[in-house]
Amino acid sequence: MAGVMLAAWGCYAASLRAAAAQVDITPPPGTPMWGFAARKGPATGTLDPLMARVLVLEAGEKRVALVTLDLGRTFGESAIQHVRESARRTSGISYVFMTASHTHAGPVILDEYPEKPAWESRALVQIEQAIAAAAGRLEEARIGAGYGIVYIGHNRLQLNRDRSVTWLDRNPQKIPTSPFDPTVAVLRVDGANGKPLAVLVNYACHPVVFGADNRQFSADFPGAMAKTIEAELGPGVIAMFMQGGAGDINPYFAVTPLEQDAGRLKDWTGEQLGREAVRVAKTIQTGGAEASLDFVEDRLDYRLRWDPAKFREGMTEIFGNNFETQFGPPVREHMDLPVATLLIDKEIVIAGLPGEPFVDLQTNWRSRNPLSKTFFAGYANGYHGYFPTIEEATYGGYGTASVTTWVEPGAGEGMTEHAIVQLETLLGRLNNVPFRARY
Repeated sequence: MAGVMLAAWGCYAASLRAAAAQVDITPPPGTPMWGFAARKGPATGTLDPLMARVLVLEAGEKRVALVTLDLGRTFGESAIQHVRESARRTSGISYVFMTASHTHAGPVILDEYPEKPAWESRALVQIEQAIAAAAGRLEEARIGAGYGIVYIGHNRLQLNRDRSVTWLDRNPQKIPTSPFDPTVAVLRVDGANGKPLAVLVNYACHPVVFGADNRQFSADFPGAMAKTIEAELGPGVIAMFMQGGAGDINPYFAVTPLEQDAGRLKDWTGEQLGREAVRVAKTIQTGGAEASLDFVEDRLDYRLRWDPAKFREGMTEIFGNNFETQFGPPVREHMDLPVATLLIDKEIVIAGLPGEPFVDLQTNWRSRNPLSKTFFAGYANGYHGYFPTIEEATYGGYGTASVTTWVEPGAGEGMTEHAIVQLETLLGRLNNVPFRARY
C-alpha cells in the first residue's frame, strides 16, 4: 500500500440529512467517443442526455457526495481531486465518491490531456454546482437498502473444456451463463415527507446495447432504467445507477446494429432493471434513529502487467500512434490505484474499485462481507483498465490478457481484500493498537 490518501472519518448525530441533484453534461457533436476502436468518427448528435447525478448525505459535521456519471469512465484523478477541493471549500463536503456507468456511447476521457476539452471543463463546473445545490437544501432524511434479482445479461467469456475461451458478445436466446450475478442492490433515501429523494441501483452489466455503428451520445440501458424508476415513483425522485463488477458481463442484446432496432432493445433492458428496482424500493423500510458516516480511501501500488515496450506496441497496433490521446493511459510501470469504502449508519457499505472488476470479484467481496447491505462499485474514483481474477487472467483474450488489462495479475483480489480490511477497520474491529496481555 502506498499510503492513506484520506483518513477515515466517523461521526454520530441525531439524524441523517440528505438532498439530490442532477445536471446534463452531454458534450457537443464532434466530440470523440469512448468504447469501440471500430467506431468511424466522432459523435454526430445525442439520442438521450448524459447526466451527472448527485446525492449528498450529512451526519453531524460530515458530508459525503455520491456522484454517478453517464460516462464510460470517471474523469481523471486530477479532475476528481479538483472537484473534491471545490466541494470541500464551497459546500463543506468531506468526501466525494465518484463512479461512472461505463456507457460506450459517451465521450473519450483521458487522465492527461495536451489541452483539456471545453466540454469536460464545463461539466466539472456543473458537477460542482450540482453538489453545492444539493448541499444547500439538505433536509431530514431516512435511508434503507434492499435486494432483488433480474436477468438482463450474461458472461461474455465462456471457458471451454480445453481451457480455450469463446467470446459470447450477444445472447438473444438468454442462455444461462456462469459466473453471473443477477443481484439488484437498491438504496432508497426518503425526505422529510417520507417520499423518496433518490433511489440508487447497483448492478453489474456493460452498457453496450449500442455498438460501434452508433455515433450519438446515449446513457444506454442505465438511462432507460432511470426513466422507468422516475416515472414509477413520481416527481421529485432522482434515479442513480452505480455500475458493479461488469468486467466480463454483457447485456443479452449487446452491440445490436442500429438497423436491428437497438434503441428498442436498449429500452427493454433498462426497463427490466428499472421495474425490479422499483419493486424492491417499494419494499424498503427506511429508518435509522442515529446516523453515521465513515469513509476511507487508500492508494495501492501495482505494477504494469506487460513489458512497457510490448504494451506500447500492442496499444499502437489497435488504437494507432496517438493511442494516449484516444483511449489508453500514459505507459507507466507502476500505478497507484485508489480503493475506497464508504460506511453509512454502520449498516450500509459501498466499496469502489478504479476500473473494470470481473463479476467473481464482486460476488467474493459480498460473500465475505460482515454486513448484509452491500454495494460494489466498479469504475470508481479513476480508471485503470480491466481487473480479472488470477484464474481468469490465465485464460487469454480480451479483458483477461489484452492491452486493455493494464495491471498485474492479483490486483483485483488485492483490492477487494483491502476493501474488506477497510470495512472491518471502519467498524472498529481492526485497529493499530496491539492487544496487551501477559501469558
